[in-house]
Amino acid sequence: MSMVGKQAMVLVASAVLSLGLSGCASYRPAPKVFHEATIQPYRLDSGDRLRITVFEQPSLTNTYTVDQAGYIAFPLVGQVAARGATLTQLEGALAQKLKQGFLRDPDVSIEVDRYRSIFVMGQVGQPGQYAYVPGMTILNAIAVSGGFNGRANQRDVDVTRKINGQIITGRVPITDPILAGDTVYVRERLF
Repeated sequence: MSMVGKQAMVLVASAVLSLGLSGCASYRPAPKVFHEATIQPYRLDSGDRLRITVFEQPSLTNTYTVDQAGYIAFPLVGQVAARGATLTQLEGALAQKLKQGFLRDPDVSIEVDRYRSIFVMGQVGQPGQYAYVPGMTILNAIAVSGGFNGRANQRDVDVTRKINGQIITGRVPITDPILAGDTVYVRERLF
């Protein structure tokens, strides 16, 4: 091989290497807090619909939706902050507000009637907004959105999730759990 041929090979090899490294720079593995969020108690946010029961108070027992500002409008007490609270925390806050001149010893219980939606985008059959079901994995979310299309990277996806008020995106395998409110982006495969 001539000297020019060797130099050309070195240039091609270095170009391929630099492209490969620049591709790695855009890869963002999910941070630790991203995975920890999947094992924490459920945190309420806008779009969640709650079934609130006040024992022996049928006029207060009903379904309530967390509004865009993160509050529920509850009879007698008005607006109650729900965004970021767990079900137990919201039960305590409601009971405390009801104790202030309305009920002597309120017994409040809350369950999620309908979770906020998930969103699936990218290389899937039907990108869009879908209902969240507890215990759902990313693969389940892709299945309800029509499955992978012919150009999809079927190994890992980018998930955007709100954690402690911050929006974080990380790359995770398709077997990872998904949370209500997550946005899944299925990338196009390279080959």
